[in-house]
Amino acid sequence: MAHEVLDPEFRNLIDPNAPVRMAGNGFTFTEGPIWHPVEQYLLFSDMPGDVRRRLDRNGVREVARPSNKGNGMTYTRDLDLIVCEHATSSVVAIRRDGVRQVLASHFEGKELNSPNDVCIHSDGSIYFTDPWYGRMPIFGVERPRDLGWQGVFRIRPGQLGREPELVVGRYVFSQPNGLCFSPDEKLLYINDTDQANIRVFDVLPDGLLSEGRAFASGIRDGSKPGLPDGMKCDEAGNIWVTGPGGVWVYSPGGRLLGKLVVPEEVANLHWGGPDWRTLYMTATTSVYTVETKIGPRKEPFMRSGQSSADAVSRGVKSSEPQGSPAGTDGAFQLDASRCALIIQDMQNDVVMEGGAFAASGSPQHCREQNAIENIRRLAERCRSAGIPVIHVWFLVEPGLPGFTLNAPLFEGVLDAKALVRGTWGALPVPGLEQQAGDIVVPKMRMSAWEGTNLETVLKAYGRDMVIVTGAWTNMSIEHTARTGADKGYIMIVPEDGCSTMNADWHKASINYAMQNVAAVTTVRDVVEALR
Repeated sequence: MAHEVLDPEFRNLIDPNAPVRMAGNGFTFTEGPIWHPVEQYLLFSDMPGDVRRRLDRNGVREVARPSNKGNGMTYTRDLDLIVCEHATSSVVAIRRDGVRQVLASHFEGKELNSPNDVCIHSDGSIYFTDPWYGRMPIFGVERPRDLGWQGVFRIRPGQLGREPELVVGRYVFSQPNGLCFSPDEKLLYINDTDQANIRVFDVLPDGLLSEGRAFASGIRDGSKPGLPDGMKCDEAGNIWVTGPGGVWVYSPGGRLLGKLVVPEEVANLHWGGPDWRTLYMTATTSVYTVETKIGPRKEPFMRSGQSSADAVSRGVKSSEPQGSPAGTDGAFQLDASRCALIIQDMQNDVVMEGGAFAASGSPQHCREQNAIENIRRLAERCRSAGIPVIHVWFLVEPGLPGFTLNAPLFEGVLDAKALVRGTWGALPVPGLEQQAGDIVVPKMRMSAWEGTNLETVLKAYGRDMVIVTGAWTNMSIEHTARTGADKGYIMIVPEDGCSTMNADWHKASINYAMQNVAAVTTVRDVVEALR
């Protein structure tokens, strides 16, 4: 079942033929998916069934019955579970010790309608929507409404249990539902199921919202089930919202890029998995998954899954900012004066279609990782921070003088007539060419250290923290990281700045071997850590 591509950019976010797989079924109406970053499981709601369930590698099991017909969920930075309860018209926190605390239930002395979906700002503010679906039969408990209008609210940090703050006009929305922040938290997107649209608001310094403006409209199709409901933002600022036929994806500028096709009507979605590249979709009676090329906006709770202790042991400074802006609440900070960036083997023969090793699958995986653009963005940031950018290129001379054939990899270079200096295949890929001030280190081995002047360059610049990117993850990148660790350098590997022949080989290296020799992170986190 192919997904619908409306703009070429959609292919950078997901393979148009990515299979949608059923992860569980037999439910009543699923909602509120949320991924636990430490214990690696998905929680989701079944409102009509009045139950909360857990999905992990062992299958699906109940964790709460009754659940007060819970709907949207998220976690705090401390991994307390935040739940919107339809039956109680409340936003509650389920502490890690199991204690339940009501965070909001009334406004101006009147009971809220039925909090529906929720997201948390990095300063700890909790934003939630309040339509009245939870006062309808089946999805909640049928009862009269107190407020008479449907709003969007904020619970200020330190104001838990007090009346929430109304952040939009009382009559802007008919049925406000999904909401999410942009990656920099300067924007808050809110959709309206009844109006079938999305509005976007500027987040003001005091946490309140601007008057808002239209972002997308007409998210309906009489021939297909589905309307705007759950909504998430990815790390590049694209908006993924449930809609007719599955999930619709909009660019940050509001351009409809494409549509994920899902067998059932989708109510909500959330990324998960060890690499945050598995999109979970709660769809009526089932939960589905699909693999994406991009991950979510980094929410505060997601940092809890990173090994900050490992990072500290490798000389990366732990950070727990107070009231910091989005993007600076990461698990580590980097001292730019100690860093160097390596871009390794990003050459036409290695990762481009038409290159000598194209049949290996390398070009495809490079595209899936969005590695070229990710590395380009990281290099640009490093140059602006005064960090040396070192291109390590695998180069052999015509006739291969001095090149030994002691391993299948090197025999492959000979057989494919690859990476010969002066040929197209040896050139850097478009976008990662040497810039003024960059350094080039040629090599004829897998490791960037072997037989090169890399260490001389690093010592000349006084650098002991090495950020390693390029191809191939389980070969050159891993060898370079291992040797660097042995030499006493702090090795940092942004996994989405690397690629190899396929996702399985990449994950095997990243999730196992690399964990013992490097601080494994992402391009975005490195960029943020250098601020």
